[in-house]
Amino acid sequence: MIWLLPGAYLLLLALIVVRYARRGPRLADYPPQPTGPLVSVIIPARNEAENIARCVRSVLTAAYAPFEVIVVDDRSTDGTGDIVDRLTGAPEAAGRLRLLRGAELPPGWFGKPWAVVQGYRAARGELLLFTDADTAHTPELLPRTVAVLEREQVDLVSLLARQEMVSFWERLVQPHVFLALASRVGDLRRVCRTRVVWDAIAAGQYILTRRAAYEAVGTHEVVRNTVAEDVALAQAYARAGRDIFLVHAVEFMATRMYKSLAEIIEGWSKNLALGVPLMLPPIAVVRRLAPYVMWLPVLAWVVPPIVWAFTGSPVAAASTVFSLLIWAEVYRREGAPLKYVLLYPLGAMMVAFIMLRSAWRGGRRVEWRGRVYRGSGSHRRL
Repeated sequence: MIWLLPGAYLLLLALIVVRYARRGPRLADYPPQPTGPLVSVIIPARNEAENIARCVRSVLTAAYAPFEVIVVDDRSTDGTGDIVDRLTGAPEAAGRLRLLRGAELPPGWFGKPWAVVQGYRAARGELLLFTDADTAHTPELLPRTVAVLEREQVDLVSLLARQEMVSFWERLVQPHVFLALASRVGDLRRVCRTRVVWDAIAAGQYILTRRAAYEAVGTHEVVRNTVAEDVALAQAYARAGRDIFLVHAVEFMATRMYKSLAEIIEGWSKNLALGVPLMLPPIAVVRRLAPYVMWLPVLAWVVPPIVWAFTGSPVAAASTVFSLLIWAEVYRREGAPLKYVLLYPLGAMMVAFIMLRSAWRGGRRVEWRGRVYRGSGSHRRL
């Protein structure tokens, strides 16, 4: 029966790429709704001087009325708040933009949930939009997501944006992480309106919700002590019987998550070990082991080219060629140059390293934006 293994291996790779390639629902299928309830756009920002102006200016172009924008400067040390303060006087702000200087981080909170809650407390809108400072929005983004919320009659809408990748390491590593996450989530239609709590997800880069539903589930206070606050919030909605809905929106929003290898390593290290277990069945042993074994699928990409190089095995050669075809499609979809396809084993090994580092450090020590968090609640500032 050993002759069946190569075929099973190739079938596994094919299933992975099929789950990645099936992209629906799409935000482009929802005509924009230009008017509706007041939307309060809340942007938590800590040391985002490089990104905040682009983000705020793009949000202010929204082809929707009425809306307000609240930027919560989470104790930045790089002048983020001063940049926003200057933007409040720009003509396009037109009284819509407010800067909120964040209070000191309380014990038991991670920084982002605390900043978001402060913005929520100052917001006036019936609808609340939480979006990250490293995002860029088109004018149709907000009216289309409001249209999704209203047409689908759900409580929360989140979306997957186009990921900008500029540097060598971004283009090499990021597609591997996106493929790994997509192979877990699959078609977003399977996630929409789920009542399986551990199947519910959201992307923290953009979450639009009804204020009443947000308050009913307990706001970000219920996810205050987790770095994977977006997934945990979506699961709080599912647990409360509230409907969530996810869409692909690559035409309408872009984000550049990390700009260097150091940021990629640190960023995914803080997310993976604490976020992946939430997306697995609530079985204690499964969730404890997950961070330590989540790197094993990487072997599917690394082993065949190594075996081919050292043994000349035709099966390993065929598997490597098949993998090259898969990665050509992945890199094409993610907008990375196709020449990176030849380096896919190196990208896979980097992801394995990040996953192992995340498992080793994630539960005990998380570093981000000049803060160090230890364990699930306690923290100290560098």
